[in-house]
Amino acid sequence: MSNYKEYATFNRPVEIELIRSMAHSPLTKKESKKLDDYFQDVADSSDAFIIRSAADWLQTTGDSPDAGNMLFGDFWYQGELCILFADTNVGKSILAVQIGDSLSKGLPMPGMGGGRPAEKVLYFDFELSAAQFKKRYSSDVHGPYRFDPNFTRLVFNPNAGGARKFATYADYLNNAIENVLITSGARVLIIDNITCLRSGTEAVASAVSLMSKLQEMKHRYGLSILVLAHTPKRNPARPIGRNDLQGSKMLINFADSAFAIGESQTDAGLRYLKQIKQRSGNQVHGADNVCLCRIIKPNNFLHFDFTGREPEARHLLPYTEHHRKLTEDRIMQLHSQGLSLRAISSETGVSFGSVHRVVKRLGNVE
Repeated sequence: MSNYKEYATFNRPVEIELIRSMAHSPLTKKESKKLDDYFQDVADSSDAFIIRSAADWLQTTGDSPDAGNMLFGDFWYQGELCILFADTNVGKSILAVQIGDSLSKGLPMPGMGGGRPAEKVLYFDFELSAAQFKKRYSSDVHGPYRFDPNFTRLVFNPNAGGARKFATYADYLNNAIENVLITSGARVLIIDNITCLRSGTEAVASAVSLMSKLQEMKHRYGLSILVLAHTPKRNPARPIGRNDLQGSKMLINFADSAFAIGESQTDAGLRYLKQIKQRSGNQVHGADNVCLCRIIKPNNFLHFDFTGREPEARHLLPYTEHHRKLTEDRIMQLHSQGLSLRAISSETGVSFGSVHRVVKRLGNVE
């Protein structure tokens, strides 16, 4: 019997043995720390909260915002859900493919720092047809561009019929993305773009549901996610801001970082990148130091060429009296056609409040 007791004690879990010891005498300082560490490290995954003291959180090992964690300069860091937004035909998809290609080969883009091991990248392309994609990344002289096997492009399957098994289209989409993620083992996702994934009257709800699900998957699987989105028509005389993101008040709250592509109004073909939101890194490319770039295709790879840095103000449309008069005339023309103030705001890129003031001053608001 004595041997049985010794055997049972020897195999008893440490935490149980410590708790039993408390009944006989106070735990030593070392034993107390061991018990505290146990309860902190094995939090039930079903619990709503992970509880640690503020001091303990400072001791946790995590990725710090240094060059080794850069996926795309200071714009996008490892472990972030990032939004890239711009107007149509400005080059969102071109830049996103360039970023994915860089990460899949482990080759940092010139001027963007970083330098990381090659890794698998899933590029969900809901914008381009196969023919359009081929045109961008091949040429008659140089043939097709050599993408790395780590770079995978995914498009919708028109024959898929699984959506009817789910309560909403958003649920179907979320499930499909997670299935591909688990199967591939990739940890970098690029989604081009979230606007295309909205369905009918569920447009806003679908986008919010997807962003919420992506944030959840990011934490569960340790992902880095880049989501592309559109801007509504905007006033080229005003700096780009978070309100230029379509559905910004809801979508940008889910993002860890966000940046935008703007078009220079003073130099045809010149673009610039501007940080809009950041948590991990620093605001290096704000309004006073945007990153200038041009789209080029010297061989068989359409891409951005980074040319320098300047204040954003140098590339905005000068807001002259002539421009103000043209804007007001356009607002009144649309108003006379029966458009609502909100529709006029969307069409002209002028804020709703400014449209209201112009119509009130020059016409009548019903």
